[in-house]
Amino acid sequence: MRKLKIYLDTSVISHLDAPDTPDKQADTLQLWEEIKAGLYDVYISDVVIEEIEKNVEEKKERLTNYLAEIDYTRISIIDDIRKYAAELNKLGILSDKHIADCLHIGAAVVSDCDMLLSWNFKHLW
Repeated sequence: MRKLKIYLDTSVISHLDAPDTPDKQADTLQLWEEIKAGLYDVYISDVVIEEIEKNVEEKKERLTNYLAEIDYTRISIIDDIRKYAAELNKLGILSDKHIADCLHIGAAVVSDCDMLLSWNFKHLW
């Protein structure tokens, strides 16, 4: 049986270290255990790494350590992903303010992921 290919946006990884939202953190930690058990093929993009790098040093280190616990495929932001993101933006699905989210969606689609997982979904429709 084929494993589900899941794309993790930065909010999922960030909620591994989110004591201010204990329910989301607990759900994310449960998912992380499933990922560590090899139940999914995981994809992240360069955007995720760049967003993690923007955290304060202490949190950046914790999130980087979490990533070191799992196997994942890192997606480079290639022209096809940029084009897809630009089209999402052009169609008004997401605004210029959310261009990184357009890149997350583009990376998930171009990589043929089954799911894009995010805790940051209020502005997605």
